[in-house]
This record gives sequence, C-alpha cells and structure tokens, in this order.
Amino acid sequence: MNGAESAVRSLHGAGVEVCFANPGTSEMQFVDALDRTGLMRCVLGLQENVATGAADGYARMAGRPGVSLLHLAPGLANGAANLHNALKAGTPMLTLVGDHAVRHRGFGAPLEADVEGAARPFADWVRTATSAEGFGADAMAALAVAQRGRGAVLIAPADLGWDEGGVLAGPPAPEERPAPYADAVEAAARALRAGDAAILPGGGVLESPEALARLHDLAAATGADVVIPTSNRRVERGAGLPSFDKLPYAIDLALARLEGVRRAVLIEARPPVAFFAYPGRPSLLLPEACKVLTLAEPGADGAACVLALADALGAPKAPVVDASRPEAPQAGPLGPESLAAAVANALPEGAIVVDESITEGRALYDATAGAPRQSWLAITGGAIGIGPPLAAGASVACPDRPVVALQADGSAMYTIQALWTQAREGLNVTTVVLSNRSYKILKLELSNVGANPGQSALDMLDLDRPALDFVALARGMGVPGRRVEDARELTGAIRDGAGEPGPFVIEAVF
Repeated sequence: MNGAESAVRSLHGAGVEVCFANPGTSEMQFVDALDRTGLMRCVLGLQENVATGAADGYARMAGRPGVSLLHLAPGLANGAANLHNALKAGTPMLTLVGDHAVRHRGFGAPLEADVEGAARPFADWVRTATSAEGFGADAMAALAVAQRGRGAVLIAPADLGWDEGGVLAGPPAPEERPAPYADAVEAAARALRAGDAAILPGGGVLESPEALARLHDLAAATGADVVIPTSNRRVERGAGLPSFDKLPYAIDLALARLEGVRRAVLIEARPPVAFFAYPGRPSLLLPEACKVLTLAEPGADGAACVLALADALGAPKAPVVDASRPEAPQAGPLGPESLAAAVANALPEGAIVVDESITEGRALYDATAGAPRQSWLAITGGAIGIGPPLAAGASVACPDRPVVALQADGSAMYTIQALWTQAREGLNVTTVVLSNRSYKILKLELSNVGANPGQSALDMLDLDRPALDFVALARGMGVPGRRVEDARELTGAIRDGAGEPGPFVIEAVF
C-alpha cells in the first residue's frame, strides 16, 4: 500500500465519504487511490474555488468535515477565497494539497512555490507530510483539527503518495466538549437581570432548534434583545421557530441597532465589527460603554450554554408566533420587495437557502421568517463567489432536500463553473440569478467613503457592454433555465424549479 492509499483508507475509516476535487499531476496518486478503492464519492469542480466552496456547503449541512483536493500552490491560491469564507464561518474543513516530490524541489520548476506560506492565511493548521509511513497519521491529525470546527491544510509531496509503506491510521478520538462553566453562566444571568442587555449568538447556537427556542424564552423572560450576526454559517428558521433580527450590514443602521445596549452576552460570537472602515465611524459596533461578557467562544458548545443560561434564569417556555408572510406578488416588475414576496411564497418545505443576494436581496431574510422550515446559508467572509459551489455542496450532503440559491449576478461570475458540477451530479439546485447588471453594492460603498465617482469609476462597476446572458451560460453547462422579468412569474418559476429533480437557473431581471 502506498502513502496515498493509506491516507484515503484512513480518511474513509474515519467517516469521510466525499472528496471535492480539482487535481493535477502531483495528485495523480490520490486520484488512482480514490479510483482503486472506490471508497469515496469524487465530485469534480472545474475551478478550485468551486471545490473549496462545495466542501464548505457540504460540511455546513452534513455536520462533518468537508474535504477537498487541490493542486500545488497555484491551485490552493485559486481556492483560497472560499477557504477564507469557510474559515470565517468556522466550517470544519480538510484541504489536501499536492506538492512537488521532495527531490524535485529547489530547481525552480514552473509550479514550484511556498505551499505552506500560501496556506497559512486561510487555515488554522498547516502541515507538510514527511513520509509515506506517516501519511495516514498526518491525515488523521488534520481531520481531528477539522472536526473541532477549524480549517486544516495537509500538504502532500507527490513521492509520499507513490512510495510504498503506507500505514493505516485509526480515526481521531471524539472531542469532549466541556460543560458550561457555572461561574460564566451566573455572570451572564446577572447581566441579563440588570437590563439594557443584548444576547449576540452565533455558530452552532443558530443551528439548534432547541437552542433557538430557549433564546426566545430568555428574551421573553428578561427583555433582552437578541441580535444575530450579519452573515452566518447556517441558521435554522421558518414556521414554528423564533426569528431574530440580523445586525444590518450598513454601518449607520448597525450602530443605531446597538445604540442602547449596556451589557452584551456573546455566545459563539465575537464583538461585532464593521465590514470596512469609514470616515468618522468606529470599527467596533457596540457602544464604548457597553460591558461585554463571553459565555462561549466560537467553536464551543454554545447551544448547551444557552440551555444552561435559560435554566439558571428559570425562563419559562414562551409561545412562538410565526411571522406573517407577505402576500404573493402581483404581476409587475421586480424589485427588492417583490423579489422577497416571491421567494417567501415559493419556498418549499425543508428548503436549503443559499444567500449571496447582496443588494437586491436586502428584504429576503425578514420576508421569509414565516415561510416553511428552512436552513439558511450565507456568505460569511465577504469573498464573493461562494453561492453556486456552496449550493452544490449542500445538495450533495442533503440530496432529499431542494436547494434554492439566491445569487447576485456579479458574484455568480466568479464561480459560474459550479453549474456544470450541479448538472454532472444531478443536483436539485434552483439558482435565481438577480440580474441588475452591476456591482451595485460597490456603488453604495463609493458613497459611503465619500467619493464622487465619474464615468470611469462607474464603468468599473457595471456589467454591461455586453450584457450577461445567464440562461445561455447555464445551457452551455447542461443546465436548463428561463428569463423572468415579472414578480408573479418568478414565484411560479421557483416553485417549478424546486419541484423538479436536477439543477435549474432563473435569470430574474431587475
């Protein structure tokens, strides 16, 4: 058994079932091992950022690490944007990166570069394997890091893959998450009893229906405000679950939302910070006088901390009143409100919603609070181009659930190749491309920084001359589609797309 096969067999023995890949020559031993063993489903992405984004979507929905296979430092660089998003989300990720054989290094080969250096900004843990015998153990060390909700990159020199002497390694021991600390729970309880308090939850808290219900009870019992981060790895929501406000993206709205908070309890969340620096605005969004208490760090068992806090305060169960849904839109042009009404009335039960809607989708989250139960996945690190691959990976993880991807047009072009992967794998993903033919968010940011743009600046932010045709682009990758300009028609198109197997693209023109 060679080193590559030992790593593949060890990963499979530890529960890894899928590998999202864009391999090259230095990864051929892995490709061969995956083929010979038949132990994993191999999903090909036509660009590395598709593979890493799909691994992220898979991990968010499967609840276990997403694994991707990339080619040398340039391939890692191509996939780094979505590794960044996954790192900010706290998604469990294991990225295997091939490298030149040890004896081939130092000669200046065209693809030679510092793979470890390229990986460090986008991972919590980076290691280069050093022997075929230890390759399986290195893979298990990387998997252990990923299982703790972190990003691990294992670099594999090609000769370690083909050398004989590979040794199977057993799966990593399950992580024991400590129980909530009693003194921290009591301190948080005192803060909530004192009033003018906010609870800022994130991470796994938002993925647990039980924790969400007890957050609602806490808010009802103490009067505390509950505000979730602007963007999240995954939020369980919809009919029967409480809905909490997201912190607005716009800095002035975010500052106003938190203005009266005197005590903030963080549960798997960090103190909120503005996306960017703006003239005359602070970077940290909580008031300077606010006392900040961390009940659970990101990656800890925040759901257990919520339950312990609710018990400490004796919070009784409070009834959940479902948010009302907007009426189904009438015939007419598309805008943020009519788009939100269309989506809210079209979402099927159990949908996975992938949100990279950016500006045109600003009304979507609130409008869908009372829609059927859904899992809501969003861009977390600000690196656009996550939507199409995230949707693909989520569908691989949950093939029995429809995926509805709400996708800004400019962002879609970063990873449009993911449509090919969706077609090849027969994934039930309905992608609604919000076609306003511009990077509209950047036009707003020009104003926020006090710029007075001229035509040359605006030309860099418009997607015209020529206009993009997403139906034609989809068709070229094997995905059927249709163009929609009417809000009522869009409602039916989403229902039809989600109700049929396989991928479908709707170009919604604004």
